[in-house]
Amino acid sequence: MTDLLLGPLLRYVSDTEATIWVETSAPCEVEILGRREPTFRVEGHHYALVRVEGLEPDGFYEYEVALDGESRWPPPGNDLPPSAIRTLGRDAPLDICFGSCRAAAPHAEPYVLSRDQHPEGYELDALHVLADQMTRSERDQWPELLFMLGDQVYVDEASPAARKRIRERRDSEPAPGEEVIDYEEYTWLYRESWEDPLIRWLFSTVSLSMVWDDHDMSDDWNISRAWHDEMDAKPWWHERAVAGIMSYWVYQHLGNLSPRELDDNGLYQQVRGSPDATDALRRWAKEIDSAGEGMRWSFCRDLGRTRAIFMDSRAGRVLTEDRRSMFNDEVWGWIVDHASGDFDHLLIATTVPYILSPGFHHLEAWNERLCDGVWGELVARGSERLRRLADFDHWAAFQFSFQRLRGLLEEIGSGRRGEPPASIVFLSGDVHHAYLCDVAFNSGRGVRSRVIQAVCSPYRNPLARHERKAIQTGFSRPFAVAARALAQAAGAPDPGIRWRLLEGPYFDNQVATLRLDGRRALMRLDKTVAGEEDERSLEKTFERRLV
Repeated sequence: MTDLLLGPLLRYVSDTEATIWVETSAPCEVEILGRREPTFRVEGHHYALVRVEGLEPDGFYEYEVALDGESRWPPPGNDLPPSAIRTLGRDAPLDICFGSCRAAAPHAEPYVLSRDQHPEGYELDALHVLADQMTRSERDQWPELLFMLGDQVYVDEASPAARKRIRERRDSEPAPGEEVIDYEEYTWLYRESWEDPLIRWLFSTVSLSMVWDDHDMSDDWNISRAWHDEMDAKPWWHERAVAGIMSYWVYQHLGNLSPRELDDNGLYQQVRGSPDATDALRRWAKEIDSAGEGMRWSFCRDLGRTRAIFMDSRAGRVLTEDRRSMFNDEVWGWIVDHASGDFDHLLIATTVPYILSPGFHHLEAWNERLCDGVWGELVARGSERLRRLADFDHWAAFQFSFQRLRGLLEEIGSGRRGEPPASIVFLSGDVHHAYLCDVAFNSGRGVRSRVIQAVCSPYRNPLARHERKAIQTGFSRPFAVAARALAQAAGAPDPGIRWRLLEGPYFDNQVATLRLDGRRALMRLDKTVAGEEDERSLEKTFERRLV
């Protein structure tokens, strides 16, 4: 009997079409709403992406999953609401939940304790609590979309069960120790992260978009050229990198693509329905790993008159000696093209925040100049160590890209690339705290759009008390003044914009919701609240109208 191991995951959804991803225990034909798709095989695992087309706008389609004609979803004894596809196109507010950083761990003590109470404490999973609340509410109150902005899995922070399996499978003494090293071990991480019944139901009902960040691959991934060269020399690294690329494409990236994009994707056409696509996918992943750049992981979603651009700000970085950039010129051109047009709102989803606290922005800009050798080789080596220790790998540490994007924001917001949207909202995660910033441009630039940085992190991986104090310091005025002076002394460029903190920082496990209603926009942040299992809930931290 063929079982449904993971999924169904509701991925791309438009007015008239949807895709649903599954992993099965054996090769089979997957059927959903009368549409059938054969599985493909990678490294002994079986997957399918079922395309459901010809739907009606503003529709609500409950569905089941059959494998070779036998019903496998919902599972026997299921008491959760039916899984459903909700197509876009309705004249009503659109709710988009977003956030990042979700460590997999059991929903029991000591893992539900705080990090200060127990070293393996992660508190409550915000998505788990969100799903539980949804099952007890009317479906009109459910969010339409869920943006997973990085660190879906942690290669360097595996669960106790995953670490045990690694020890049983191989010698965990040599590097990378109890971190995952190949495709098989990556599958364990995804299984643990997505197999909980409430999470499976949530993911089967709310359209998911996913982008990766460093912990999906390695801590400090692509932080600098020195890091890249150092990892290149490690005997285990390239197997990890190839496995990470392969698993990301299968488990995350494939579902980001629309049916039209799938038709144009040469690799997917090779893989689709293949009895063994391992060699083709592995060859492709090795080329990506060896080239270091050239693959565009960024993608776009149109949500009525809102455009969401998902920028891969991690895998496609340019780290040559003469240039540090978030993207190569080809990807940048794609971003500029897709940011041009007439929108009510432009959402820019980038895992690492564009706007940090003022203190840490200037500190990262200062550190980049020092790493470039402006104060000498000895200082540069020490600054590289600081860069990795403090995770100085955000937009502020890539000033070429920061300034380039600032110029594009001015063009969009002033109407030089179409009618200015009511809002340009950065949706980000990564930093394990949440905050909201209002961005201001010089009056002579003519920017009419409201520009906002909205950050929500973590879903489940809170900071310890001493880490929280460091973050709060970054938002303090004295620290910002001192860091700005350092940046100026090292010759770092002025950001060319100013920003003020509207909300935060908040350090809970949390989930954010952006509500779009015509040209209006509202932001809400909810945190997890502990209690008995049936009393755990999300509590509003703030709600603020953006436009």
